[in-house]
Amino acid sequence: MKLGLNLGYWGMGNDADNLALAREADRLGYSVVWAAEAYGSDSPTVLAWVAAQAPRIDIGSAVMQIPARTPAMTAMTAATLDTLSGGRFRLGLGLSGPQVSEGWHGVRWAKPLARTREYIDIVALALSRQRVRYDGETYTLPLPDGPGKALQLTVHPVREHIPIYLAAVGPKNLQLTGEIADGWLAIFYAPDHRDELFEHIEAGRAKAGKTLDGFDVVANTSMVIGDDIEACAAPLRAMAALYVGGMGSREQNFYNALAGRMGYADAAAEVQNRYLSRDYEGAAAAVPLEFVDSTALLGPPERIAERMAAFAASGVTTLALTPFAATLDERLRALTTAVDALEKSGAAG
Repeated sequence: MKLGLNLGYWGMGNDADNLALAREADRLGYSVVWAAEAYGSDSPTVLAWVAAQAPRIDIGSAVMQIPARTPAMTAMTAATLDTLSGGRFRLGLGLSGPQVSEGWHGVRWAKPLARTREYIDIVALALSRQRVRYDGETYTLPLPDGPGKALQLTVHPVREHIPIYLAAVGPKNLQLTGEIADGWLAIFYAPDHRDELFEHIEAGRAKAGKTLDGFDVVANTSMVIGDDIEACAAPLRAMAALYVGGMGSREQNFYNALAGRMGYADAAAEVQNRYLSRDYEGAAAAVPLEFVDSTALLGPPERIAERMAAFAASGVTTLALTPFAATLDERLRALTTAVDALEKSGAAG
């Protein structure tokens, strides 16, 4: 298992800190640094800036939103980032959710699985530098009965194949990820619940005639170092409440459904009720300690090493860390602690 760094969203008042973390991860030999986007900062711009400041580490989008760009534009961006970084780009894609897709991007939330499959088909076709012709259920290129013509990408990426990752939560999307992607971007991943997740990934791999060999399972995981587990969990409760309670509507929240499948249905419902009633502190307090502890790295370095071993044994190949601490110096030291813990865990790859 390798270590990665997850910077999350840019422009939240901690830009200089995030750049310092990326540089330190680069110095320590982390494999990849990921950047996110929702309806604030975009990930490609951030990654281009980071790649210029951290010359060795891979850069990855976690994610670039499918409804935000045409597949051809995503292929252009991926090729450009791969070229500028000297072959270090990893393309992470995700659908976002109905609220962002329709409310922010003006793209209908319709046939998400078909849209994802066709989107990746077109991206891969464009990156292969073939002329792009596609006749699908959701995409047709060129448009019929018009002046459009089949075009070929003019930029040649450094590598023949840019790895494509999918952010997936639900069973059908997990199976699709295993079938058509090179890796999976997992959120709220708990090693104890790996079987019900991996069965879908493995089914998709089998459908494509593949195994898990070479498939990158990326668990996005927060890390808080300390002796008191309850205190370590405290800063993570608000984020968990945002996703489980507020990331989507009452009728359609993928993270709430995930928490339910993990055995926290009653707690997830309470978190959502409180969050949607704007009782944000109450929603955070309602997040079970067990949920936070099972999906994060909490405690002293020895316990973190044990947890890393559990993540690796469950099939995680990249642990993308978000270190939480009061100061930048503490977060920088946490990156070194994580390297040491991984070595002690015996899971370093």
